[in-house]
Amino acid sequence: MKKVKRLLAIIGILLLVSMYILTLVLALTDDPNTMNAFRASIYCTVLIPVLIWAYTFIYKLLKNNYGDTSNESKKRE
Repeated sequence: MKKVKRLLAIIGILLLVSMYILTLVLALTDDPNTMNAFRASIYCTVLIPVLIWAYTFIYKLLKNNYGDTSNESKKRE
């Protein structure tokens, strides 16, 4: 689980940084799509961490429900 969280965090960081750099480049070049990129950056700043959290939460639930049952049998003994 730690490796999955770390991988998702790295992917999230790369996505956010690339969005910020793209927005900065568009702003410096006076592109007409700068405001759209800025809105997308703000949207992704909130959406990406929420999606990563939701993925890890669902992963935990599924792992506990359908995962290895040997831990439960050890607890009962």
